[in-house]
Amino acid sequence: MFLSLPAPIAPIAAHSLLIFLLQAGLLLLLAVVFGRLAARFGMPAVVGELFVGVLLGPSLLAWALPGLHGRLFPAVAEQYHLLDAVGQIGVLLLVGLTGMQLDMRMVRRRFGAAAGVGFGGLIIPLGLGIGAGFVLPRMLIPDGTDVTVFALFLGVAMCVSAIPVIAKTLIDMNLLHRNVGQLTLAAGMIDDVFGWLLLSVVSAMAVQAVTAGTVLVSLACLIAIVVFALTLGRPLVRGALRVAGRSDGPWATVGVVVALLLLASAGTHALGLEALFGAFICGILIGTAGKVDPAVLAPLRTVVLSVFAPLFFATAGLRMDLTALIRPEVLLTGLAVLALAIIGKFTGVYAGARISGLNKWEGLALGAGLNARGVIGIMVATVGLRLGILGVEIYTIVILVAIVTPLMAPPILRFAVKRLEQTAEEQVRETEQQAWSTHSAVQKEQFL
Repeated sequence: MFLSLPAPIAPIAAHSLLIFLLQAGLLLLLAVVFGRLAARFGMPAVVGELFVGVLLGPSLLAWALPGLHGRLFPAVAEQYHLLDAVGQIGVLLLVGLTGMQLDMRMVRRRFGAAAGVGFGGLIIPLGLGIGAGFVLPRMLIPDGTDVTVFALFLGVAMCVSAIPVIAKTLIDMNLLHRNVGQLTLAAGMIDDVFGWLLLSVVSAMAVQAVTAGTVLVSLACLIAIVVFALTLGRPLVRGALRVAGRSDGPWATVGVVVALLLLASAGTHALGLEALFGAFICGILIGTAGKVDPAVLAPLRTVVLSVFAPLFFATAGLRMDLTALIRPEVLLTGLAVLALAIIGKFTGVYAGARISGLNKWEGLALGAGLNARGVIGIMVATVGLRLGILGVEIYTIVILVAIVTPLMAPPILRFAVKRLEQTAEEQVRETEQQAWSTHSAVQKEQFL
């Protein structure tokens, strides 16, 4: 008697594939165009890339030409999931590449400053957000939502930063080699690790009772990941890259690096932590333990920065609906929450920087960089909307914070960094990172 095997799953339907290709091609083309326009006006390309989603999403295209929007972006979950999957791979690779360029010697030497800045930028906006959640009009809180859960969630939404946006902004502005750029990434990761931990706890509170045990388990997972990275992770990464490096050309190494980043992301995600955390930690291991020649990873950097990252940021804006801000009460509440988010984050980061012994210009630069919520704010808002913690109005307000804060960072960063002298250490780091860009440009010319 033969066992009946399950029927093979049919491939993607022809029409769904056509829509996906049109979506991806149009989003990428406009992301490149608006990214270049943003650069012309002295802003990072990520600003223009985020605007593409606003342009093609519910905020503009769906309002002006609903028929065209419905055909191009049909309200089918599976169709959106195709774009989400490509975007998620892009942002994980971007964060991984950023981790590879993090100077861990400087971070270890100034870990106290990074921790002070990170926790300062976490605690104060978290407290302000929780306080705001208790005083906002009840009409903005969905029926059946516990006020305490709502307030805690709003606090989390206001305290997180956005490592992908920060990383892309620093790369676009050529500030990744500066000490303030490195400290911004290190503090942002500390900030976001605890922010995502709080998000998981508050999300669980929305659907079930949270015990001290569940919180301790999450903390134990966090510690276990760091211990694994420092012990078994380093030799595993070093061995995998050594084997890949024996082949001719960079292709095996690039493939192994991508696989390691995705597997590390899957590992942290499976433990209930953010996938970005796994990609960032793995990137650090590749940069420190692997010692990969920048020329080898130049093709990966070119593809990520010119294709995957712009597509991700453009896709992130598709769920933004700013038309809800037309209502005066929503707009006024949104402006108040935006002011609290900016002031709270900047005050916390600046205070943490000054207490940690940094000067005022470093504090100003760190405050500007870590103020960017960007797509992480959008992701947090999406979780709140899905769980029913946030209504459409508050969801839109959190999105407003996510859009405006990245726009503020570049001019303040540029103003502050001009007043900081470049050190010899930064010059060495700049030379190393220029090698990445140079090899990427050479690879691009060879490809063309």
